[in-house]
Amino acid sequence: MLNRIFTRWTWIRAAYFLIGSWVIVQSAMEGEWIGIALGTWPAVMGLFGLACAGGNCSNGRCEVKTGVNHKQ
Repeated sequence: MLNRIFTRWTWIRAAYFLIGSWVIVQSAMEGEWIGIALGTWPAVMGLFGLACAGGNCSNGRCEVKTGVNHKQ
């Protein structure tokens, strides 16, 4: 998890994080609590590298642990 947060930063990932963070801060200063929830989505997408929200889970790029016996 920490490896995903600290590596592979691109300009679009940084933009998502910065815009989401800006929306959260501005919403909190204005007392618009729904804005905090709406700003959290792009901030988390940027922080975690657009994981599933970027469509990576739908195209097979998710980490799948092999060697686990699922027939227990």
